[in-house]
Amino acid sequence: MASTGGSSASSVRKRRVDGRKTEAECADSGGEHGADSSDDTEKGKRRQPLQTGTYWLTRVVLLRSVAFIYFVAFSVAYNQNKQLIGEHGLMPCKKYLDSVKRYVGGKIGIAALAYTPSILWLLDWSDMDANLDAIALGGMALSALVLVTGMANMVIMVTLWVLYHSLVNVGQLCQLLETGFLAIFLCPVWTLSQIPRRCPPSLICIWTFRWLIVRIMLGAGLIKIRGDKCWRDLTCMDYHYETQPVPNPMSYYMHHSPWWFHRFETLSNHLIELIFPFFTFLGRRMCMVNGAFQILFQVVLIVSGNLSFLNWLTIVPSLACFDDACLGFLFHSRGGAKKAVLEIQNEDAAGRTPTPTKGMWIRRVMNIALGVLIGCLSVPVVMNLFSSRQVMNTSFDPLRIVNTYGAFGSITKERTEVIFQGTLSRDPKDPEALWEEYQFLCKPGDLYRRPCLISPYHYRLDWLMWFAAFQTYEQSEWVIHIAGRLLSNDSTVLSLLDHNPFQGRETPRWVRGEHFRYKFSPPGSSSAAQGKWWLRKRIGAYFPPLDLEGLRGYFQSRNWPHPHIQPKRS
Repeated sequence: MASTGGSSASSVRKRRVDGRKTEAECADSGGEHGADSSDDTEKGKRRQPLQTGTYWLTRVVLLRSVAFIYFVAFSVAYNQNKQLIGEHGLMPCKKYLDSVKRYVGGKIGIAALAYTPSILWLLDWSDMDANLDAIALGGMALSALVLVTGMANMVIMVTLWVLYHSLVNVGQLCQLLETGFLAIFLCPVWTLSQIPRRCPPSLICIWTFRWLIVRIMLGAGLIKIRGDKCWRDLTCMDYHYETQPVPNPMSYYMHHSPWWFHRFETLSNHLIELIFPFFTFLGRRMCMVNGAFQILFQVVLIVSGNLSFLNWLTIVPSLACFDDACLGFLFHSRGGAKKAVLEIQNEDAAGRTPTPTKGMWIRRVMNIALGVLIGCLSVPVVMNLFSSRQVMNTSFDPLRIVNTYGAFGSITKERTEVIFQGTLSRDPKDPEALWEEYQFLCKPGDLYRRPCLISPYHYRLDWLMWFAAFQTYEQSEWVIHIAGRLLSNDSTVLSLLDHNPFQGRETPRWVRGEHFRYKFSPPGSSSAAQGKWWLRKRIGAYFPPLDLEGLRGYFQSRNWPHPHIQPKRS
């Protein structure tokens, strides 16, 4: 280890001759770090720059990032799964599992697990809500441990992957499955340490993360070029901010940007998704350029809309484009992980690399096997990328290890919303009937309500309502299920809403769905001056007025329990 000015400078020069750059060069500081430390050995150690080409700190950053996404995903599941897929949820998972069980021959075996991989098969179905809570809470606890400590092993990461896999088939994101699977191979089997000396980060594993970001971006870029014409004539961003699933406050201002800025945005989107990914294969500097632009791109998307934790998740594989020399600034210099990496680099430079043990050799074989597995599973994914019939967000293997990705291949040019309304009137056709509106937690409804800011959190029902608005209720029957629950003052569904106009009053006699076209109010207009964020125009009825008795046959034909009026809540 260099402890004096002369030896430190000599070490730096030697590394430059070998073609290896230092942390200082990565940051373009232009200085010779550690050149004046002859009087203080420890001071010299702290100033010594990290070398390039190692990924110890990269691993810590990747693991913490994956753990953060897991924590958010399991938090969403804990707060919303019971209402959506629980015992009394809108789409009970027990019913889905029963249908799969019948499909595979009436037995819970290998066929059922292969069709729908989930530990729910192995649990007691008498209290499915408790099962869902246990999975979510277990995932939150383990991910919080990794997030706080920066330490993980394969046992913890496999457990997180299995727990999340158990929820994926009921509405979660499969991209987290692939990212979580790759994170398993970053860790030692048992050891809990940020810098496990005998388990160096595998370059193969780092490249699988890089390969993931390449596929994500190319998939997203190609589906756009092959999809909506507005991506080719550079006009898609004229509509995106207003019509995306759940806009945020910045979406309002971004939507009203000048036309030339929207053209620039669309062109930049194509460059980042279709050109920059190839920089990954052009050496260290170009790989870092790609990583930096991908992260910046996702930050812009995060700032301008509520797209769940999807953009946060896409940042994770981009981090693999950076080595220890570039990520060292994230760590304290006086000790801990950064100091340990410096010691390892100095030992390696002095030829004191630990003799590989049997376990280390087995691990190398596992890393090679991972590379072969990802390579083989990537074949249909790459073929899909080059296909004129490209499909997005699809898996070609039951465990969803390698998937296709893409988003917004088609852009809706108008925003439509389904608004639930209820009335106490005995006659829904009475012109004097007062129809009062329910408000969801985040999706547009009240014209005066500012768009919400929730990313990376995710309101799944609000998201589903965005899809329902450009379909019909026949295509989204669960919308009628919601109406029936509102007629019965059902607390499960009401917990997913922001405002119940009948809170503490009689339950509504009738509920209907109205279809509206929504637009952002123009800045400086009289509407904006009145505090309106939105303007809307009625399209027509989405579904007609319904009452509980009239829904009895509809619910029975779908094997849904008929709602019963619950006591009013004050």
